[in-house]
Amino acid sequence: MFQIGKTIVSEDILEKEFVCNLTACKGACCIDGDAGAPLLKEETAILEKIYPIVKPFLRPEGIAAIEAQGTWVTDKDNDLGTPLIDNKDCAYVIFDGPTALCGIEQAYNQGLVDWKKPVSCHLYPIRIKEFSSFQAVNYDRWDICSDACKLGKELEVPVYKFVREALIRRFGKEWYEELEQVAKELKK
Repeated sequence: MFQIGKTIVSEDILEKEFVCNLTACKGACCIDGDAGAPLLKEETAILEKIYPIVKPFLRPEGIAAIEAQGTWVTDKDNDLGTPLIDNKDCAYVIFDGPTALCGIEQAYNQGLVDWKKPVSCHLYPIRIKEFSSFQAVNYDRWDICSDACKLGKELEVPVYKFVREALIRRFGKEWYEELEQVAKELKK
């Protein structure tokens, strides 16, 4: 572990390798698990604002879940997240054949919204845990991502490089540049 500003960062994000392999996993992270995508407080307002634009991209069951539960929910631990369809799929998930995709990201890709998707999704396999005086930045190991680990190893792409854009989005360019410096120092 090492510290950058008010973050404590796991060395795993520098040492482990990862590249999403949608061909293999079919977007399982959007449909597996026991909760929706974690959200930041400010993201709840964004979801409320963009929902009318994103809605045409969504499946009927996703729309029904959002209209019943809201554009975001609070779970039993008081954490914010995206609603689920029947406690399974994220309500914002759509399918291209057997592959799960994000309806929000589809609207973004078409230039209709300027928000790609929840930062927690963009950051995956990195998860951030908020504490009172710092944030923990950790690599999340999930067996459904074993093909992503194999592909990352094959391509020699460390986790932090795979999620570069998302880390800059979350912590800023200066923070990311400091992370790169730490990575260089650790390689010596």
